[in-house]
Amino acid sequence: MKTKGGKSFFNLYHQGFIRTAVCVPDVKVGDPYFNTDRTIETAREAARGKAVFALFPELGLSAYSNEDLFHQEALLKGVLDNIGRLLDATADIPVIIVVGAPLRVEARLFNCGLVLYRGNILGVAVKSYLPNYREFYERRQFSPAEEAPGGMIDLCGRKGIPFGADLLFEAENIPGFRFFIEICEDLWVPVPPSSFAAMAGATVMGNLSASNVTIGKSEYRHDLAANQSARCVSAYLYAAAGPGESTTDLAWDGQAMIYENGNLLAESERFSRKPQVIYADVDLDRLIQDRMRLNSFGQSTRIHRRTLENFRRISFEVTTPQEERLLLDREYSRFPYIPADAAKLEQRCYEAYNIQVQGLAKRLVSSGIQNVVIGVSGGLDSTHALIVAARTMDLLGHPRSNIKGYTMPAFATTERTLNNARKLMQALGVDTNEIDIRPSCLQMMKDIGHPFHNGDSIYDITFENVQAGERTSHLFRLANLQDALVVGTGDLSELALGWCTYGVGDHMSHYNVNASVPKTLIQYLIRWAASSGQFSAEASRTLLDILATEISPELIPGDTGDQPSQKTEEVVGPYELQDFNLFYTSRFGYLPAKIAFLAYCTWRDRKKGLWPDMPEQDKHAYSLKEIKHWLGVFLYRFFQISQFKRSCVPNAPKVGSGGSLSPRGDYRAPSDGEARVWLENLKEIPDGD
Repeated sequence: MKTKGGKSFFNLYHQGFIRTAVCVPDVKVGDPYFNTDRTIETAREAARGKAVFALFPELGLSAYSNEDLFHQEALLKGVLDNIGRLLDATADIPVIIVVGAPLRVEARLFNCGLVLYRGNILGVAVKSYLPNYREFYERRQFSPAEEAPGGMIDLCGRKGIPFGADLLFEAENIPGFRFFIEICEDLWVPVPPSSFAAMAGATVMGNLSASNVTIGKSEYRHDLAANQSARCVSAYLYAAAGPGESTTDLAWDGQAMIYENGNLLAESERFSRKPQVIYADVDLDRLIQDRMRLNSFGQSTRIHRRTLENFRRISFEVTTPQEERLLLDREYSRFPYIPADAAKLEQRCYEAYNIQVQGLAKRLVSSGIQNVVIGVSGGLDSTHALIVAARTMDLLGHPRSNIKGYTMPAFATTERTLNNARKLMQALGVDTNEIDIRPSCLQMMKDIGHPFHNGDSIYDITFENVQAGERTSHLFRLANLQDALVVGTGDLSELALGWCTYGVGDHMSHYNVNASVPKTLIQYLIRWAASSGQFSAEASRTLLDILATEISPELIPGDTGDQPSQKTEEVVGPYELQDFNLFYTSRFGYLPAKIAFLAYCTWRDRKKGLWPDMPEQDKHAYSLKEIKHWLGVFLYRFFQISQFKRSCVPNAPKVGSGGSLSPRGDYRAPSDGEARVWLENLKEIPDGD
């Protein structure tokens, strides 16, 4: 489907992305003819991969390891001749090509990065810092950028080409795509030139590097590129020299990397004897959003404004394949609140639990109270909150019997959830209690004149909230009676969707340990606790059965066996999809159309589930029509009708970088805002795939 302007919704270039490439071709030392042929071949491969930007290694047209051969006229002339040949050969390639070459300018030799596009030289970047220590002695052959004469050069018949270390390139027709080129050692210094370029507006940094390999150097390169991309809130592309460089005294591994704001998107195979091209789809919207939110980034630009004024901006237009279907080659996690790296899962679970435990422990110590009251329903949220409370008591050296657990069956409570609540409390060793709230609910409905009291089966919102309110009212009075604090159980996903009973309901507590933990993360944490032997075998069996139970508030009766008749996800949408929508709405502020595009790329196929033992039927796929529908539900509930509940939530610790919705912690919004602009953008999403 085409959007306004003829662009395809299903095209990454229309959704704030660009596809970038880092190329490591084969080279021969001192043979610019061979090297140019390989560069042309690799550039064409990048074009076939639909990249708009391709970065090559340092001095790639000549090879890096020529040493004093750089002083030979034949080599320098051969480079110039082949730059012209490269321009002619790539005039029909719609890719920005950045290649390395030695250039002599007014009797000085410079280590340069040529920025080429469709047969034109847009500019020539010059290396600022020349290493002259250990195995390096570049000052023997080259001059640094600070010695460059003037700001323009003539090259290959082109006049007035910008030349220097102060060039900022901007693609006018791709919002947010501004790039800067630095060369190898420039990244190794205390303040890399790319730091200033980022403050001047560059969102993509390219580093043409040679960088011989030694033991442990790969990890150091990773650290440099990751940290620089994070500090600059940018993409950082790095290309190290590979096959063909001289091994007279050094060795080369051809390491290519693409980072985005501290996250590794792609990496080459090291020590390969074959030429390589790696690709990554860079999210320009994410970089711009983060810079906008990080006011310290803006403050830095003001402090260094005089330096930034010296950058020269080179604007041009590029051709991108916006009319064809081009989905992301980049993999997004279906569960953005859960780390995709298996090696980090244990540490993340440890941190998540302990942030919640520390929050509750501090509140108990500061209040001088040693007991907590918690309503245990046999559902996910109260289960997780109960585990957190148990660990808190362990940390403080109090008996778990200081946890006063209450299960409070009502009109729709199933035997399965009731039994699981009982078994879990007993397995954890907490003070186990049960109160049937049906009599008090009937009294309330009698007092207010609700027809259910007279035998009419009217299951309206009043009927539901009488039960939710009675449970919370009991918990607060029990807390008074037992010198305790009420621990809240409602999670981040429910707050986002407004799926909680306001005031005297599950909205309120003395302290809520779950308020910034989304439903998908709670599911994972419970599964992790069960599978890692954190508790007894009986507790683990109960936890797994709770995970297998339908998510429900259990407020409307029905005859569905041991599963609740009321299914939350039939009303508010699948939590796995709504948590995805929440993350990219609250963390990055993306347009609904972009969120739908990301969701479609991520959820359109039945992929491997979140957990290896997840049943096949639980490995979901969603069509674009389904994604659009549930995104519309999310947008209306989040922006139009639910903020007033979030404006007065109880205290709770912020757990994940994905955010909190507390007005004191991470999200401030008016309670009477309108959802129209989001819902209007929703209309740009096609109804079919």
